[in-house]
Amino acid sequence: MEKKRVNEFALGTFETAGEQFPGAVFGDQVVDLRTVLPGISRIGDLFADWDAHLDVLVSIDPAAAGARPLEGLNVLPPVQPVGSIIAAGANYREHVLQMSVAHKLGKEGADAAQLAADAAAEIDERGRSGDPYVWTGIPSAVSGAYDEVQLPDVGGNVDWELELGVVIGRRAHRVSADDAFDYVAGYTIVNDITARTLVPRNDIAMMGTDWFRAKNQPTFFPTGPYLVPTRFVPDPAKLRIRLSLNGNLMQDALADDLLFDIPSLIAYASSVAVLLPGDVLITGSPAGNGSHWGRYLQDGDVMEAEISGLGTQRSKVRGPSGQLPPWYVDRPVAVAAAGGAAR
Repeated sequence: MEKKRVNEFALGTFETAGEQFPGAVFGDQVVDLRTVLPGISRIGDLFADWDAHLDVLVSIDPAAAGARPLEGLNVLPPVQPVGSIIAAGANYREHVLQMSVAHKLGKEGADAAQLAADAAAEIDERGRSGDPYVWTGIPSAVSGAYDEVQLPDVGGNVDWELELGVVIGRRAHRVSADDAFDYVAGYTIVNDITARTLVPRNDIAMMGTDWFRAKNQPTFFPTGPYLVPTRFVPDPAKLRIRLSLNGNLMQDALADDLLFDIPSLIAYASSVAVLLPGDVLITGSPAGNGSHWGRYLQDGDVMEAEISGLGTQRSKVRGPSGQLPPWYVDRPVAVAAAGGAAR
């Protein structure tokens, strides 16, 4: 009896000669899903019968299915249509400690050791009795794993935050933590780019932070290159997250320092909102951001990012266009409050 063929693969969206297609990546080869799964025209179509579709793909012979070389294809954000970003902030313990010290978040006059100690106590209490801190990113801010990152024309101190992305595969509402992994289709890489000077709103302090403008600029969520199904990722907490800037290692951590783990994040987010197939929950950034190093993104920088088993990103940074958006042309005070016009 012939043994059934089983292959591990990743999923992505690719473009060639102006045509987009959903693909399964086997090593350095890509199979166009449209040739092996009738009715599938984009990755989002797979969610309707996720496991059955994957069962077909694990058993195919890529060569017989007309696989083509991955090299030379334009790699787009893996899940099309692009969903919402459901983002967990301040969710890696060491990252929160570093940010508290870097931004002097604490008692006025406290030194670095005291700021870190106070932050640690607050973090631990929030983990015991509090809720995750979650905000949303919009699909138009999502870019591909090899696309350029565009610095904004207003605002500065643009920072990197490499994060593990959890792709939702089923409609999720009021899901328990015990059942949460049943709603996960797979994992991807997301670099949560942030313009730090755009976070505070000193003109309306009672509202606190402005994540919309700080996080949702075009290209601020490099995503992918692939979606790796959960069946090929036995333990996401063991994945290693690494980001280098111009060849210098800046972030290097396992995905196990979470204040709230993946099931807790899904349970909390779905207690508030309906999560839809294709939405991406990003789980927070490990330590090692630009705020910690005192070094932010500049024109010509190159970020190389990887999460073990999920692929790699390479993002070149492009400087501001030098042209203010119409909203800001006659608002010099607002420009100054937002950190000034980028140069």
